[in-house]
Amino acid sequence: MVELTLYQFKQCPFCAKVRAKLDQLGLQYKMINVSHDRSDSLRKELVKNSSVATVPVLKMSWKGKETYLGESEAIINYLAENY
Repeated sequence: MVELTLYQFKQCPFCAKVRAKLDQLGLQYKMINVSHDRSDSLRKELVKNSSVATVPVLKMSWKGKETYLGESEAIINYLAENY
């Protein structure tokens, strides 16, 4: 089973759209609120792993492999096509 983690800002309309899609699909996911500070170590790690400097970022973990997907429309389209 794929473990989903959503990296987000607490008050972000794009993050809210992704949460709504995850909820609509009945998917279980963990949420992690990130700092608005782009020099924050977690933000830097997300940019490195997703190639996207914004949130939301969805991390998908399965069988020891992690895949990161950024930008709300890309995440929503991926979820719609694969779940």
